Amino acid sequence: MTLYDLVEPGLVIACAEPRYRISEIRAADPLGADALLAAVPGMNRDADVAALTVALRALAPDLDRVAEWSVVEALAGMRDLGLLLGSLKRHGAEPVAAVPEVLPVLEELGRRTGMVPRDTVHHYTTWNPLGRRRRTYTGAEMEAHLQDAVSMVFPSLVAALDTCGELARLEPYDPGFALALDRTAQHVQSMVDSIDFTVANVTPEFFARVLRPYFEEIDVAGRDYLGPAAAQVPLWLVDLTLWQSDRSDPRYDAFLEESVQYSLPSWRAFHAAHRGGASAVGKLSAALSWETTHRLSPQLTASAVSLARVLRLLKTFRARHLGIARKAYHDDLRLYEAGSGGAPVALLRGVLDLTRDNETLVRRATVLPRTPAA
Repeated sequence: MTLYDLVEPGLVIACAEPRYRISEIRAADPLGADALLAAVPGMNRDADVAALTVALRALAPDLDRVAEWSVVEALAGMRDLGLLLGSLKRHGAEPVAAVPEVLPVLEELGRRTGMVPRDTVHHYTTWNPLGRRRRTYTGAEMEAHLQDAVSMVFPSLVAALDTCGELARLEPYDPGFALALDRTAQHVQSMVDSIDFTVANVTPEFFARVLRPYFEEIDVAGRDYLGPAAAQVPLWLVDLTLWQSDRSDPRYDAFLEESVQYSLPSWRAFHAAHRGGASAVGKLSAALSWETTHRLSPQLTASAVSLARVLRLLKTFRARHLGIARKAYHDDLRLYEAGSGGAPVALLRGVLDLTRDNETLVRRATVLPRTPAA
């Protein structure tokens, strides 16, 4: 099966991209790991490093076996090894040092899948089985809720990148510019819904004290790789085409340079294709500069209204994300200075400010009076 159902009823993406074949990846169990991984929450509860080490050693496959796997199986294999990597690190053990034979396996799985040589947020959430086969660190209901919150974003993000790619090829005077923005806004709304679901179902205390320690970086061949953090869900790819490509900040740019490696290969290509290009805000600003002494044309007005709407949704998402982060990393709760994606709370505040500034700029363009040319 190569069709991935999106949030909207009846809408599907026909794609041979194996990383979008969600049901196949979830169903795959190339390591025969179901029974063993079901016991991981108990091992973590007991901080049983010896048992976790034995489990990782038992699951690590021979390279000849890995060579026979499809990409779907390789993604599932990395998912299952990843649960043990994060568990060992949470209890103070570097997993590759504890089980050296896993190193060439991780490197080969990274090469075969075109991703980093450890599990990412995609492995932990979207590609994770549901029901009794779900892979979790703790077995807690809140952990499952957090996984579900991230998973529900994936189809909308896929669709949003498609509309953003279309948007990048258009100008504000084109009728399709506002339409592409309106479709993007629909997809971003589901991301706002996802963070609302998180607020309602996952407490800051649970994330900060129980779950966050499992997302620590691990050393793979002398290089550190972050755990499967929600920050790896690249909403910043939507930022890229809407405003970030030409209206950014050095701190945000540096964060993106580090974060992009955890994305899917096609998403990294999207970033490479659009970085440094003209953003929607940049193109609209240029168009407005030609009409500073005229009333805006109906099409340019429609483009500005649609762009302001989607930026407002992004601002809403960023504000709620910042609220969660402030609570989870408050002095009374936090165990770490930086978020699981490597960013401090101050960066989230900065990105929110940038989003708000761009939304304000566009919104003002639709309301300021303009004098007709003489």
